[in-house]
Amino acid sequence: MENKDCLFCKIVRGEIPAEAIYRDNICIAFLDIHPNNLGHTLIVPLEHYENLYDLPDQLLSSIAPQIKKVTLMVKKGVSADGINIAMNNEKAAGQIVNHAHIHIIPRFNDDGFKHWSSKNPTSEELQSIKEKIIEVNN
Repeated sequence: MENKDCLFCKIVRGEIPAEAIYRDNICIAFLDIHPNNLGHTLIVPLEHYENLYDLPDQLLSSIAPQIKKVTLMVKKGVSADGINIAMNNEKAAGQIVNHAHIHIIPRFNDDGFKHWSSKNPTSEELQSIKEKIIEVNN
């Protein structure tokens, strides 16, 4: 599948330049032009799928080794203290380009980034949410 207007499809086709660090017959990995930290890399399937929900299971399982490989490349390349792996799905979750992609974000002990704040639900709230999730999926 291909989307003629998709930014990442244009990168895959070579119509827009990108600082690629890895490419094979499944995906391409290139540096994010608006990184959280230098070395922030995007892993993009060569085929166009909008997000995680659309990715075929076979493609998803095939891309997992590349995620690990690129993560280790980035960690070693920038001497990161750690790595965040993220995937934003839909606008509410921060997805800007509607082509499935995984963020590999190098982290450093002194980079100043903080994780999301957490909520403190009651055991009753947790039980209620669990029941809703299970019920709607049965």
